[in-house]
Amino acid sequence: MLVFTNPPLITEVKSIKEWEQSWEGLQQRFVTYISNPELWLGILIIALKIALIYLVARAITKVAHRAVEKLIVARDKNPLKLDTRRTKTIGKLVGNILTYIVNFIMILMILGQFNIDLGPLLAGAGVVGLAIGFGAQSLVKDVITGFFIIFEDQFAVGDVVQIGAFKGNVEEIGLRVTRIRSWTGEIHIIPNGTIAQVTNFSIHNALAVIDVPISQEADIEKIRKLLEDTIKKGYEENVDLVKEPQVLGIQNVSGSEITLRVTAECKPNTASNVTRKLNEQIRKALREEGMELP
Repeated sequence: MLVFTNPPLITEVKSIKEWEQSWEGLQQRFVTYISNPELWLGILIIALKIALIYLVARAITKVAHRAVEKLIVARDKNPLKLDTRRTKTIGKLVGNILTYIVNFIMILMILGQFNIDLGPLLAGAGVVGLAIGFGAQSLVKDVITGFFIIFEDQFAVGDVVQIGAFKGNVEEIGLRVTRIRSWTGEIHIIPNGTIAQVTNFSIHNALAVIDVPISQEADIEKIRKLLEDTIKKGYEENVDLVKEPQVLGIQNVSGSEITLRVTAECKPNTASNVTRKLNEQIRKALREEGMELP
């Protein structure tokens, strides 16, 4: 008895036709889906809600920052105000915290527009945050160090500080990083956890030191009197000086010259400017008297 079966070619043709029919059916369903007006209306509504949430969040952030700035200005004008440096620092920190909170709430609201269940998401975020806390110890160290920098008022926004190899004006103190701007314009971002030693030049008055070399044959008393008259005039003209400079006397004696030292107490972080100004005035006074520095 003979049994006839479909040739392999006929079976393959049937498979191709079935695949083509399935593909055409999929295309038709896709076209029908994307042609549904309700779909695009729903997408448009979600997009408008997301845009509205974003704009409201940005507006709240700006209003909050302006409110903090006004509070700082009002505190500065108050006769019972606290330290201005500390007030500016806390104002910057509060502004950053408000920005983080508003952005976090904005992200949650945007996720809610996609019908994402936020309960398990927040629970998972808590577990992930705990794991990150154990793993990212440097981040935790940065935050803790930043808190103590602000709490202990080690330095504040506007201060001139030296942190390691970087010296400049403190522009921002955050819980994680500190930003300082050098006098040449570079911005240095320093993780708080790496700050081991800080030199603050803005807390107490500075001392400008000027050494004036003169020859061994010069009349020391005459030059001393000239220096006293010159620095007294400089004190009257320079608002950065808080006390009248003093001529301390002979600082050093070498084979060919004698060095006289002048000191001047000045406002914080003005020692360099005061030193340059007094050097110019002293040199000019010596030249007018016919004396040249060796």
